[in-house]
Amino acid sequence: MKSAIRQKLERLAFRLEEVDTLLASKEATQDMSAFRRLSLERAEIEPVTRLYAHYLQIETNLRQAEAMRSDSEMRELAEEEIAATKIELPALELELQKLLLPRDPDDARDILLEIRAGTGGDESALFAGELFRMYSRYAERQRWQVETLSANASELGGYREIICRVTGANVYARLKFESGAHRVQRVPETETQGRIHTSACTVAVMPEADAVGEVQINPAELRIDTFRAAGAGGQHINKTDSAVRVTHLPTGIVAECQDSRSQHQNRASALRVLATRIRDAQIRAQQAKEAATRKSLVGSGDRSERIRTYNFPQGRVTDHRINLTLYKITAIMEGDLDEIINALTVEHQMEQLAALAET
Repeated sequence: MKSAIRQKLERLAFRLEEVDTLLASKEATQDMSAFRRLSLERAEIEPVTRLYAHYLQIETNLRQAEAMRSDSEMRELAEEEIAATKIELPALELELQKLLLPRDPDDARDILLEIRAGTGGDESALFAGELFRMYSRYAERQRWQVETLSANASELGGYREIICRVTGANVYARLKFESGAHRVQRVPETETQGRIHTSACTVAVMPEADAVGEVQINPAELRIDTFRAAGAGGQHINKTDSAVRVTHLPTGIVAECQDSRSQHQNRASALRVLATRIRDAQIRAQQAKEAATRKSLVGSGDRSERIRTYNFPQGRVTDHRINLTLYKITAIMEGDLDEIINALTVEHQMEQLAALAET
C-alpha cells in the first residue's frame, strides 16, 4: 500500500477516536446540531477504519506466516497462509481505496429529469415517451416517487418534452450518468417499406436544488409570464391563464409549468425548475473546466454527446462510453437498468482510482 494512502487511513483512525471521545462527553448533547454532524461523520468514517483494521490484521498474519517458514514442521502451513493472504491483501487495498474516493456531494439529492424529442419528428417523440416509461419503471423498482412537472405531448403519442421530479434514496447517484443523447434505431409503425429509421432524444439529469434559496436569484432579474395552458382539447383545456413561464434575464434560462390548474402551484414548480437549471449550468461550467484537463470515461455530461443506442431489430442496447452491449432491449425498456448503471459506476470508480494513483 502506498504511504500516502496509509497516512490517510491512519488519520481517519485517529479522527474516529476523537469523534468517539466527543460523542461520549457530557456536553455532546447540549448542541444537537453539532451532535448530529459528529454522528454523521462517525457513520462515514467507521466502515473505513473497520476495514483498515482488518487489513492491518491480515498484514500481521502475513508477517507471522513468513516467520514460520524457518520451522520445518510449520513450513507447509506457513506457505498456505502466505498464499492466501497475498490474494486477500490486494483485494482489501482496492476496497479501501474505493472507500477513500471523494464522494459526489449531490449523490443523495433528488433530481429533475428532462427528456426532449430531437431528430426524427413523431418517432422521436414516441421514443421520448418510451424513455420516460423506462425511467418510471426503474423508479418503481427502486421505490422512488415520480412527479410530472411539465409535459408537452405530441399528436401521435409520446412527448416533445417532459420534465419530472424523481425523489428517493440516492436518486442522483444512480441516474447521473444518463444525461446525453439517446439514439433509437427501428422500423416505425408508419413506415410502409420496412426501412429502419434513426431518431434521437436528449436526456438531462439534474440534481435538484434543496430550495430556491440555495441558488441566489434576484427577483428583479426574473420575467414571469402567464398564459393559457395548451392541452389535447375538450374539457381539460384551461379557461384561465394558469400556465407560468419564468425567465432568468442574466442567463436567459427559461422554465415553464402548466400541469397544475393553479397558477400559484405552476409558479412554484417553474421556480424550482429554474433554480435547478441555473445550478446545473453552474456545475456543468465547472465540469467543462475540469474536462479540459481530464476526460471522464463516462462522458463529459454534455447534452449533445451520444451516449447510448437502442437497436430494436437486433434487440441490443449499446452504451458507447464504455463499449457495453446488452442483448436484452425488452427488459431494459421495462426498467431493468441496473446492469448498465452498475457498469458505468464501476468505470467511474476506476477512473477516480487512476487519478488517486497519479496524486
